[in-house]
Amino acid sequence: MTAMAVTQQEDRCDALLRAGNTNCAGCGMSIGLQLLEQALGPQRRPLLAIPACCGIVTAGAFPTSAYGAPVAATTFASAAAVATGLALVGELNGEDAPVICWAGDGGTYDIGVATLSAAAERNENILYLCYDNEIYGNTGGQRSSATPEGVATSTTPRGKTERKKDIVAILAAHRIPYAATLSIAHRDDFLRKVRLALGMKGFRFLLLLSPCPTGWKSEPQESVALIDLAVRCGLFPLYEVFDGDRYRINARPDGTPPQRYAECQRRYAGSCVDVTRIESQIREQWTRLDRLAAAFPSAHE
Repeated sequence: MTAMAVTQQEDRCDALLRAGNTNCAGCGMSIGLQLLEQALGPQRRPLLAIPACCGIVTAGAFPTSAYGAPVAATTFASAAAVATGLALVGELNGEDAPVICWAGDGGTYDIGVATLSAAAERNENILYLCYDNEIYGNTGGQRSSATPEGVATSTTPRGKTERKKDIVAILAAHRIPYAATLSIAHRDDFLRKVRLALGMKGFRFLLLLSPCPTGWKSEPQESVALIDLAVRCGLFPLYEVFDGDRYRINARPDGTPPQRYAECQRRYAGSCVDVTRIESQIREQWTRLDRLAAAFPSAHE
């Protein structure tokens, strides 16, 4: 075997998400893991705390793993608490590997919100990254509090009647050093934010909108384009919050109609879609963000 072939083989084994995993085609979580690896760089391996979610199923059956990094599999409710312990032990041992929670929306918005809030309030030195596919994707596609209004799920077949929880605002209210949204369609912005967060101390929170072709009833090859549409129509704003009060907007809507985003997913099918209401909510969201960005200009310009 040539030296080049050996190097390529080692690179595949050391990838954060290894080839041959069982993740679905077009999975936004898989793309997010690949971008996370790029942000970390080849010499930096994290410690991952992953609660019950598609992310821990990804690891596969013991004694093998699809992850090229140490992983602590946690209960739904305890990812932030386990990560806190890992970070404290690492600090006592003089280790500098970043501790990262990699969690879905069910373990973040809902079942894990208590330990998430507690770790944020204590400003624990962990990076919490939520890949938000807006459903309980691993257990049948039930609604979560991250599911947008009007979306049909296995438990809301006629469309969810409540609006999506604003988890970034909740975390920002804890006055943590850094919170931001991420897009798999905006690679440079993604890498910059993750690297910025990795260079900070204290609790940092990143929210990644993660398409799930199975649950969203979308085409796998359109996952990145879907997120681009979500950003362009203003439905998923890209922004940062420093210390809970200084807001910086990273991308603005370009006038793309939100129905273009909805039409690419059968979860918005039929009577579930109220485009006028969606447009109204987008305007309301952006009015609030613009006011915050103007009132609390970022010191990190």
